[in-house]
Amino acid sequence: MDQRIVEFIAGLRAAGVRVSLAESADAFRAIEQIGVADRELFRSALRTTLIKDSVDVPAFERLFPIYFGSGGPPMINPNQELSPDDIERLKDAVRDLLGDDEKLRQLMRYLLEGANPTREEMEQLGNQAGVPLARHPSQQPWLTRRMLRQLGADEEFQELMRQLIEKLEAMGMSRETLRRLGQMAMENLRRLEEQFAQYVGAQIARHAAQEPRGRQPIRGPDLMNRPFNSLSEREIAELRHQVRRLAARLRSRAALRQRRGKRGTLDAKRTIRTNLRNASVPIQLQHKRRHLKPRLVLICDVSTSVRAVVEFMLRIVYELQDQIHSAHSFVFIDDIVNVTAEFAQHRPEFAVERVLRNNPPGYYNTNLGYALAHSCKDYLDAVDHRTTVIVLGDGRNNFLNPRLDG
Repeated sequence: MDQRIVEFIAGLRAAGVRVSLAESADAFRAIEQIGVADRELFRSALRTTLIKDSVDVPAFERLFPIYFGSGGPPMINPNQELSPDDIERLKDAVRDLLGDDEKLRQLMRYLLEGANPTREEMEQLGNQAGVPLARHPSQQPWLTRRMLRQLGADEEFQELMRQLIEKLEAMGMSRETLRRLGQMAMENLRRLEEQFAQYVGAQIARHAAQEPRGRQPIRGPDLMNRPFNSLSEREIAELRHQVRRLAARLRSRAALRQRRGKRGTLDAKRTIRTNLRNASVPIQLQHKRRHLKPRLVLICDVSTSVRAVVEFMLRIVYELQDQIHSAHSFVFIDDIVNVTAEFAQHRPEFAVERVLRNNPPGYYNTNLGYALAHSCKDYLDAVDHRTTVIVLGDGRNNFLNPRLDG
């Protein structure tokens, strides 16, 4: 179980969830106290210790059953509902219809005898379907269907079941028994599909967690190299998800750099002055403090032409807020508006939506000159010698006064 928890944590990280070593240790300590007998309590303990942000809950809920599921619901054994004579009729009918077709006989063994696929059978079908090459959850439904087709569960299977029922009826099996048998067979097919889906999902999650960081495959379409205005709603949602994952990675790297640079370099002058009382013996070392966290001022054009780019920029900056000393954000079309408070009160995704909704674009009314002049007049105190000012826009002024005097 310890190894499975380690793999689960690696899967969470591969999905973009930040899990520190301390949080991993907390998870192991919690499981050591409560055990694994109560599945719901076990799930709650892992969620409490590993998830610190509500936006990561869907990833946890998606991956938990993959790593800690039971392998899918077990098959129903229809033979328990049949008389000995009906069992013999069923065996004879299957033998006559299928002959030497091993794949279909294996499928019927699952559906009509209630046999559960073994691990070796799962791996054989998965290898034939291409599961070892899968790296993305979106491939799970397609690969599950491919595994079923490897057994012969395709369009012709429905015709085969119809022929089987006709043959059993001709052999004397009652209609009520045939109805129950058909229901159990279809239920077993659904359960088999669920077992295959869980197997495929577990393999995809394991492959993604084991993939070297420098060789991570491209996830889905290459959205970064396409114009924002050409993206569909689904692709925009995927891009937002990728921005959050990118921000999580950058945040982790920045935090590591912050820890490494926390002490700073040796300050010789301060060390000498501090140790004058020690006869200039450098007992107490003094270091130059490095101010690693930047101060940012963002001035963003939210007119129609660059609106999507601004959304991208604001999201990634405020997802990294804990690595920034301070950030002041302003948006403009025909005049500048201070929106810093929105990001102080709401999460980035909600704040961005509110900012864009409260500042709708107009028709050719961008006034860059006036916005920058207004910024210099009323908001210049947000800038000091340590501040980086980022102006994001397309530079349009629509033939209005450029305010070069400002």
